[in-house]
Amino acid sequence: MRNTHLKGTQISTQLKESLSKTLDPLYPFAARVRENLIINDYDEGVPYIETRVNTHLFEFLQNPPMELLDQCLPYAPFSYQPNPDQVPHAAVQLNTFDCGGIALGLCLSHKFIDGATASGFLRNGLQILVELAMKQEAKSKTRRFVFDAKAIASLRSECKGERVPNPTRIEALSAFILKSAMLASRSTANSRFVLHQAVNLRRLTEPRLSTYTVGNLFLFASAAYNMEHAAEMGLHELVARMKQAVGSINREYLKTLHGDESFPKVFEYIKQIEEVSTHKNLNAIISSSWLEFGFNEVDFGWGNPIWSGISGEFGSFRNVTIFKEIGSADYDNAVEAWVTLDEKIMSVLEHDPQFLAFASPNPSIII
Repeated sequence: MRNTHLKGTQISTQLKESLSKTLDPLYPFAARVRENLIINDYDEGVPYIETRVNTHLFEFLQNPPMELLDQCLPYAPFSYQPNPDQVPHAAVQLNTFDCGGIALGLCLSHKFIDGATASGFLRNGLQILVELAMKQEAKSKTRRFVFDAKAIASLRSECKGERVPNPTRIEALSAFILKSAMLASRSTANSRFVLHQAVNLRRLTEPRLSTYTVGNLFLFASAAYNMEHAAEMGLHELVARMKQAVGSINREYLKTLHGDESFPKVFEYIKQIEEVSTHKNLNAIISSSWLEFGFNEVDFGWGNPIWSGISGEFGSFRNVTIFKEIGSADYDNAVEAWVTLDEKIMSVLEHDPQFLAFASPNPSIII
């Protein structure tokens, strides 16, 4: 989202030209997937939509209305598509506010586009959506929480232990949100949690892949936790188990996925993740960090965005946490956590004083 002095027609023309030039080298974004297997028809193109928003951008950013964010997107996020062969991989919507400010909405398919691929698309040419969740029947709620530098430092200190003497901010935040969600879930029947952490494989391959190599180049590092011991379990114990799981996805492990036997191994891995994630006696949570993707550094010719969001509601998808930079200079070194949980669990979490002692619910973008 950005305030700009350019006229609407200038912005529209510049954006369409930028999109066209970007699609030349990144032509798979304009293609379609046939039979859920083959990328084909590279000339199908990318839908481009323009809308007017009957309010001022400043008012919208005071407390971003989560239920309205999806209206800034060209498609409903995380929705079933009856004709998948005809669904575009990318779609763009330019939203112009009464004041002249703009919000750029972008939907991307996760069939071959992960967060790093999306970053390359945006930074080298174009809100970002990723289907990183498991579909469940229960209703979910998405909430935006901000952790300032003081809260992060305090949580990192609490997470220190013999096995992890210097936890990262994402390790600390992941552990804190996981434990808080586990405690908020004590009234549910499920007694075990599984945390799936997305691990970017580009930095682990030999030779190392480009930062913007196109594809779903990540694996989940999974760690299980018993909810019965959640209250007694220290954050340092949660972090140590996360660290061990992530450490198992290394260069040596990736070497086992080479050769003629690689496809059966990958298929078995995906099958195991699916079985764990859909098990009726398990709560599976996905955690993904977008801090290094630089979405707030995107520039189409009228400067960097004031803020970049994700999605107002995740529909029937739940149990997802996505971390990103807030972007605003008013929140130096702060981290946004977009948390989606079962609505009953979220109702407990968002009113938990211990959780809110560190997390600020949906604060204003502009102070």
